[in-house]
Amino acid sequence: MNIDDLKFDEKGLIPTIVQDAGTFEVLTLAYMNKESLEKSLETGETWFFSRSRQELWHKGETSGNTQRITDIKFDCDKDALVVLVVPSGPACHLGTKSCFDERLYDDARETSTLAEYQILHSLQRVIKEREKERPQGAYTTYLFEKGVDKILKKVGEEASEVIIAAKNRDTEELKWEAADLLYHLLVLLEEQKLPFSDVLKVLNKRHQSHDTKK
Repeated sequence: MNIDDLKFDEKGLIPTIVQDAGTFEVLTLAYMNKESLEKSLETGETWFFSRSRQELWHKGETSGNTQRITDIKFDCDKDALVVLVVPSGPACHLGTKSCFDERLYDDARETSTLAEYQILHSLQRVIKEREKERPQGAYTTYLFEKGVDKILKKVGEEASEVIIAAKNRDTEELKWEAADLLYHLLVLLEEQKLPFSDVLKVLNKRHQSHDTKK
């Protein structure tokens, strides 16, 4: 499969859905032409074609809110793309994370459930900032400065606490210890420079494989 196999419209464009690689939230709908797609593949960041300005544009070139590409997919008709990215900031020019910030219909039950998982993405972003900026007095800074051995020790300790809480059937204690384990695991992933999105992709692949075998 190569670019020439894709079906661009009569104007040489192909609709492109951009999703957060960590949360799979839809960030924006844009358009690419062959040249912008080639530049996206070459640079590893999103480039689009502006229909209003009739020119290429590099997402984040002026705002700094670039989007690092982790995956590009095409649909069964080969006339639309899905680009999974790690965003450096808001996707929308209005300053919101996603351009799709308004609702026409809202099932509160489903929305509430999905919103609960956003904390993982937010926590990962904060941990990444702590590793880079190292603010004094922050516990995350302390962990990074102590290094991988300290982080591994904490992951082991929290895993043990999870086991003990579960063995004791103490759900109140278990939820706190499980939260501590997830936090320290995210710190470890950042120390190892392994994006959380890569872990989610493995889980997604396993899930798809399991569904295929049914």
